[in-house]
Amino acid sequence: MLNNSVLVLNSSFQPLHVCQARRALVLVMGGKAEVLEYYDHLYVRSVAQRFRLPSVVRLMRYISTDRRAINLNRRNILRRDGHRCQYCGTTRLPLTTDHVVPRSMGGEDTWENLVTACVNCNNKKANRTPQRAGMRLLSRPKRPHYFSFIYFYHSQSVKNWRRYLFLE
Repeated sequence: MLNNSVLVLNSSFQPLHVCQARRALVLVMGGKAEVLEYYDHLYVRSVAQRFRLPSVVRLMRYISTDRRAINLNRRNILRRDGHRCQYCGTTRLPLTTDHVVPRSMGGEDTWENLVTACVNCNNKKANRTPQRAGMRLLSRPKRPHYFSFIYFYHSQSVKNWRRYLFLE
């Protein structure tokens, strides 16, 4: 239960990130955050007390950092693409990341140039563009929006997060 996901909001109600319930409880107990939403029927017990598990917390002090940038890494590319090969649509493991325009042809490590590919499609495409390899992308790769990335691509997104992510 302490590994459940908790949405962390800035004091201005702007989504910052997602943390584990253990970290959220430490923030709340230390007076650094307040609980806005709880999980239904989930509790954490100590020897003498029982605490409801938070789902959304808001920091008491404003954090002035630009948290909207999503890190470009393999895990986030797999999340963006739904753990599905962007050439054949398979979800069979192992999955790799592929440069649409190969690095040898000037392709860069960007959201718009990296996609998820299965090993077979990655080998078939080799060091060519999809057009030269006779392959088509299932969807055009693009940079994900921060708010939707938290909700849709987080493995344990919660229904009551929607209003805080401006999805309602």
